[in-house]
Amino acid sequence: MTHELKQIFKAFEAANTKNIPCVLATVVALDGSSYRRPGVRMLLLEDGSSIGAVSGGCVEKEVFKQAESVFTTKIPKVMTYDGRYRLGCEGILYILLEPFNPNETFLTKFWNSIDRREPFTFQSFYEKEHIEGKGFGSLFKTEDGTLSLQLEFKPKDDVLLFEQELNPCSRMIIIGAEHDAVQLCSFASMMGWEVTIVANPKEEKSIINFVGASQFVNAEAETLDIKIDDHTAIVLMTHSYVKDLQFLMRLKDENPGYFGLLGPARRREKLFNELLERYQDISEDFLESIHGPAGLDIGAETPQEIAIAVMGEILAVINKREPQLLKKRVGRIHS
Repeated sequence: MTHELKQIFKAFEAANTKNIPCVLATVVALDGSSYRRPGVRMLLLEDGSSIGAVSGGCVEKEVFKQAESVFTTKIPKVMTYDGRYRLGCEGILYILLEPFNPNETFLTKFWNSIDRREPFTFQSFYEKEHIEGKGFGSLFKTEDGTLSLQLEFKPKDDVLLFEQELNPCSRMIIIGAEHDAVQLCSFASMMGWEVTIVANPKEEKSIINFVGASQFVNAEAETLDIKIDDHTAIVLMTHSYVKDLQFLMRLKDENPGYFGLLGPARRREKLFNELLERYQDISEDFLESIHGPAGLDIGAETPQEIAIAVMGEILAVINKREPQLLKKRVGRIHS
């Protein structure tokens, strides 16, 4: 959800230059089931445009209608949306609507947290009823302190609290610059991932060849210098045995959230054997953490289908889920 917040803040900054007032809608509670979960947000602009969504599309029109009073009075409100008797939803949503006008200090701290890949927390104060009042709103908390989304906001006493800790944006490092890397970059960026392409300097490629990439690095294995954390997925797909081996040697001490290796199992075993010959003390955990061949077995053939298979496996690994058809899942879709 962090990438959705980035879009909201960018949209606010653009609207602010035109003096267009904004209202933030946050789903703070849910009774039953809904298309989206608590913590999703959308930014409403007084000119009728919006960024983000709080449902699959059935709630947004009512959110705009309820936000009219917030634009006029600048007083936050909590709205309820009962989807049990409407198509598409089977629960009751509680949505906080508040004026959205973060100051320069707030914006600086937000973007600093994003750049430093630090977690941060949002706290939203609300009641489970259709009500308005100045004591409803949200706070933004980092290691540097607490700031309010509204000017001069003070939480009301004896209200409910929705607290959400947000992690750094998911990041993908694609090592390789062939056509399948282009497709994987496109799918990952559409999902809001920050994508870094690592290409050999001799390949004569640049960031313009990779739509959606946020960073392009010309580097060989020995010169690669990228900070890797557990919110990072690495996909090694150079289509060169020698280059893959060199990057495996360079990354053998890293611990990303996901490490995928393109190519058949026989090639993987050959790489591992040579790696063990060079580094006899290499961690077994590192070798076991590598997903190779990368991707889910969905019959993928084309570069686009392979990208979907790889993205599916990455999500399953990061979310600690065993892939299966949803129709065979027992119980709720969302834990």
